[in-house]
Amino acid sequence: MPGLNGLEVAREICPRHSKVRIVVLSMQDNEAYLIEALKCGVSAFVLKQSSVADLVKAIREAMAGRRFLSAPFSDLAVQAYVRRSKGAPIDTKDTLTSRERQVLQLAAEGCTNVLIGKRLFISHRTVEVHRANLMRKLRLRTHSDLVRFAINRGLIPNDAALGSSLSK
Repeated sequence: MPGLNGLEVAREICPRHSKVRIVVLSMQDNEAYLIEALKCGVSAFVLKQSSVADLVKAIREAMAGRRFLSAPFSDLAVQAYVRRSKGAPIDTKDTLTSRERQVLQLAAEGCTNVLIGKRLFISHRTVEVHRANLMRKLRLRTHSDLVRFAINRGLIPNDAALGSSLSK
C-alpha cells in the first residue's frame, strides 16, 4: 500500500466492496482515530497491546458481520455516538468530497502538490484547486493548520505529523 495509510485504504475499499471486512490493529489509542476508522467502514479496531484472544475475537466478529472494539474504546465509542446523535452540528469535514479528503490526507502527511498529483493520477494544478477548496471549507489558512486539523480528527497519527513537519 505505498503512499496510503490504513484508514485511506479502508476509505477506498469499503464503499466498493461491501463484503470485505477490515480489522484494524493499531497503536493509536485516541478516540478521534477510532471514530475516523469507524467512519471509513472498518469492522473491528484492536489495540496492539490487546491480547491475542481479543484479536481472534475481533476477526471472528468481523467475519460474522458484527463490530468489535478493544475494551477501552467500547464505552468511548458509545458515548461519542450519543453526543453526536443529539443534534450536534454537521462536521465540516463531512462536507469534503472524496478527492478533497484524499488531498487533505496526503497534504497533512507532508506530500507536495506534485507528489499528491502523481499518487492520485491528477495534475498538480488540480491538486491545488482541491487543496484550496478544502482549506476554504475547513476555514484553514496554513499548512500547519491543516496538519493540526488532521491530527485532531484522527486522520493521521502524531508520528506522521512529525514526518510532515520535518519535510517542510
